[in-house]
Amino acid sequence: MSAVAAVSRRSRWPVLRDMTIELVIRELRLRYRRTTVGLAWSFAYPVGQVIVLSFIFTVVLPTHINKYSAFVSIGVLVWNWFQSSLVMASTAITGNRELVRRPGFPSVVLPVSTVAVNLVLFLMAFPAMVIVVLWQGGQPGIGTALLPLAIAVQYLLTLGISYFVASLNVRFRDTQQLVALLLLLFFFVTPIFYSSASVPSDYLWLYDLNPMATLLDVYRAALLQGELPHVTRLVLVGAVAALTVLIGHRFFVRASSSFAEEI
Repeated sequence: MSAVAAVSRRSRWPVLRDMTIELVIRELRLRYRRTTVGLAWSFAYPVGQVIVLSFIFTVVLPTHINKYSAFVSIGVLVWNWFQSSLVMASTAITGNRELVRRPGFPSVVLPVSTVAVNLVLFLMAFPAMVIVVLWQGGQPGIGTALLPLAIAVQYLLTLGISYFVASLNVRFRDTQQLVALLLLLFFFVTPIFYSSASVPSDYLWLYDLNPMATLLDVYRAALLQGELPHVTRLVLVGAVAALTVLIGHRFFVRASSSFAEEI
């Protein structure tokens, strides 16, 4: 029986993969359908953020961070992938009632496709961010070899949290509002528009516990200084991300048995 189950699981993976790809394509088409500039809207929000933050923290309240536009571009782009994924994940189940109630539909692909959609948008904007880095005098170097690992770790971390968020919002509809509030607060305690070096030493341990702070340091070290990032910290965050996915997936699967009735 175990051998049969293993074969069944292996044969199910291509189906889940293809379904995820179809959901990603569908979401991208629906999001920008009947808009004049289409996918360009996905760049408008981060570009606006970068312009405003650059003006405030180079002119109004100077932070004296070198290559600040590139510095904040990395922070905004990386953060927006994380934030947008969790906001969308909060309605991944409740916003797809017709799919979830369809017999045999694997609802587990919905959080996966949600994070994947925002990964696609992140990768599409990545070259523009690199152009800003080069324009500001950044020096991408050997550290860029670890960027695929950083992206994979961020994907796993975001997916793990998305499983919890999507599940909880089915039963507790306040989850969607709570996630938005927590993300707003988390935005300010993550070194997106300021450097963690400016944080008082008494509070640095809190930033060491923030996985997004570690990931931002990795991206910036690789793209701005051309240095190898703190590999040990990245590996630790990767372990946390993998554990979060495993626990989140199990939690989601257990909760999914009642999704059809509760939505």
